Amino acid sequence: MSIEAVIPFKPSNPKSRLSSVMTVQERELFAEAMLHDVVIALTEAGCRPCILSTKTLHCSHARVSVCDEELNPALNSILAQRNEPLLIIMADLPLVNADVIRRVTGTARDIGIGPGRGGGTNAIFIKDCSRFHVDYYGASFMKHAGIAKESGLSVEVIDSFRLYTDVDEPDDLVELFIHGTGYARQFLESSGFSLRIEKGRVGISRNTG
Repeated sequence: MSIEAVIPFKPSNPKSRLSSVMTVQERELFAEAMLHDVVIALTEAGCRPCILSTKTLHCSHARVSVCDEELNPALNSILAQRNEPLLIIMADLPLVNADVIRRVTGTARDIGIGPGRGGGTNAIFIKDCSRFHVDYYGASFMKHAGIAKESGLSVEVIDSFRLYTDVDEPDDLVELFIHGTGYARQFLESSGFSLRIEKGRVGISRNTG
């Protein structure tokens, strides 16, 4: 059975913590490039990607649903209406691939969770949507694990570098440069970014000339 995968996405003024290295327009293009990488990985894993966007967006490889609700109410409304399993995955995971996604959706437990840095939730697979609700922001990984426990649902934590690495800060671009191969990596290269190594530390530099 093909699993639907919902990808929350904010096209306008995304990734504000990258403002020191990218303009608003560049951040919007970069966010779309990361989204495209996620959509490709989902498609290759046999999932049906659906972008839950805050404004109209065109994507030839995914269905787009426009919703101006806050993230938690929007996702919980979807969960309340489903009688099939659902994968929720973030749009800023340019290193994710089909193998990792199959690990999440192939869990033998009721819930599969891919944690993100700082206590977030980068992906969550829910087999019985009627018994679960999401609570993003803050330490959402701990909150989701607690919600599952209260509902009597078993959980598998998916330990994966590619799923763990979300891109929010300039320093996060280093991992994308080293390990990425998709559209987001291509965007960085075409925009003049490169790796910088000084005194054994790896960082990012940009040629704006």
